Amino acid sequence: MIEYRLKEMAARLDRYAHVPNDVLTNLVTRDGLCFWAFDRNDMPPLTGHDQPDRELAARLCSGCPVIDECLELDLRTAGPDTLGVWGALPDTDRRALHPVWTRRRGGGA
Repeated sequence: MIEYRLKEMAARLDRYAHVPNDVLTNLVTRDGLCFWAFDRNDMPPLTGHDQPDRELAARLCSGCPVIDECLELDLRTAGPDTLGVWGALPDTDRRALHPVWTRRRGGGA
């Protein structure tokens, strides 16, 4: 992901900077489609794309109302050690975003 896109994503999350972790956790687990409304049996198999993790992330999170909240929560709690799909991004993209997000919040990275 290019630096511009990462900065844009980090800026979009600023509105959640002061939301407590427990509030984000409750919101994501209550409203996240991956927790309730997604039937994995209905998802057709992934095709041979160059970035299957990105395709999977986009498909799993399509239409989810709490994508940004989910991404914010993962950046806070897992940081650079993130795994899986959170906030419609694969772990490799979230690892690239984490230092940009951290610098934006006033931390070193």
